[in-house]
Amino acid sequence: MPQTAPNFNHAYAKLPERFYANAQPADYPHAKLIQINDDLASELGFDLDWLHSEAGLAMLSGQILPPSAQPIAQAYAGHQFGGFVPQLGDGRAILLGEMNGHDIQLKGAGLTKYSRGGDGKSALGPVIREYLVSEAMHALGVPTTRALAAVATQEAVFRQFGPEPGGIFTRVAQSHVRVGTFQYFAAQQDAEALQILTHHCTDHLYPDAQSPLELLENVVVRQARLIAHWMSLGFIHGVMNTDNCSISGDTIDYGPCAFMDTFHPKCVFSSIDKHGRYAWENQAKIAHWNLTRLAEALMPVIDHDVEKAEAKTLPILAKFAPEFKSNYLQRFRSKLGLADCQESFIDSTLSHMADTKKDFTVFFRKLTQLAAHDAVDSYFSDDWLTIWRAEGKADVTLMQANNPVLIPRNHQVEKAIQHANDGDFSVFHRLNQAWKNPFTEKADYNDLEMPPTDSERVRETFCGT
Repeated sequence: MPQTAPNFNHAYAKLPERFYANAQPADYPHAKLIQINDDLASELGFDLDWLHSEAGLAMLSGQILPPSAQPIAQAYAGHQFGGFVPQLGDGRAILLGEMNGHDIQLKGAGLTKYSRGGDGKSALGPVIREYLVSEAMHALGVPTTRALAAVATQEAVFRQFGPEPGGIFTRVAQSHVRVGTFQYFAAQQDAEALQILTHHCTDHLYPDAQSPLELLENVVVRQARLIAHWMSLGFIHGVMNTDNCSISGDTIDYGPCAFMDTFHPKCVFSSIDKHGRYAWENQAKIAHWNLTRLAEALMPVIDHDVEKAEAKTLPILAKFAPEFKSNYLQRFRSKLGLADCQESFIDSTLSHMADTKKDFTVFFRKLTQLAAHDAVDSYFSDDWLTIWRAEGKADVTLMQANNPVLIPRNHQVEKAIQHANDGDFSVFHRLNQAWKNPFTEKADYNDLEMPPTDSERVRETFCGT
């Protein structure tokens, strides 16, 4: 049977030209394939034989694109750590088109109109990180962009610490439209573009939404649920700028992200988050702040009268807090195995964990084991255990479904990156396989359950640009 190149659709590229800029990937003639996500590729409708062929590698490395591709870089703006930048855009990402309703994008593929003095390329480290963490998040049940492929360009890129190996990441998303996309056109007072963008998002993401207000409500609900899910896993996004806040409600842009080891509500990893704006405990507040910026951007298409538009959006934004709280409580009650426990007990448990410097994942994992075997574990204080038992009989099945055995620990991701930089992808492949089943204990991966030693601990994470 002959191999078949993908047939891309182009819903976004059919929008007016001011929504994007045409782009052409750089040529990497010596590129080497690291990994293709065959399961995802099949779901999207790719011919696996073609994707694994020289023609497939040529596409994944940006050398030769199939005839149906229409490479573009999307325009958007964004608040970055609270400061508004009216034009950002895809500075190192190129959208090839859509397959089965999903965007196929090359990250690190070269210069675009929006590179803003950068080189448009990616170091290999961020490629390894995003592949591993986004696929682990998917396995954990968190709405997220996905990893289709990782490629080593075999060329050096230059970053703050000197030359590093380069890479290209093929990202799959329901959509790459962000809060910042709406802000881009609002800043230009382009109401027509806002209307077009609203219709695009409702058509492709929320077909039941009949108006900009209903679009806003859908995004509010999905973001509230997403942040609650993040927090229940000890996940810290690290850079929740409005240009990293997806309209689809998926986790997007795995830059300085991390999963907490030792729990503390003010935990921060990002090297550029000096004041804790995006700390673990602040993520719901920041999500609501981002959604307020979306509401502001949508006002011109909600009502010509600003005061009336604001009056219509405020009740929608007010739905975030109860939606988040409901999901947050439900997730932590499930982790504790206590479907009806008081909110005060969840708060006191987290305070206890912070005071006693407990590892976030290990605490809930050990509690699940204790509940399953009706045992006593010296890991827990007698006082806390007494209160937990007094709250009711724990539902072990609920705990097992909500307390993962494995998470993508920062030191393991860092180990995969360091080995990859030396040309060894064995750690990457092992982690990628292990994290596909995060709720299942397997003896082969027992070492991956362990928190880092002091010498292994990752204290800062970095943006990939």
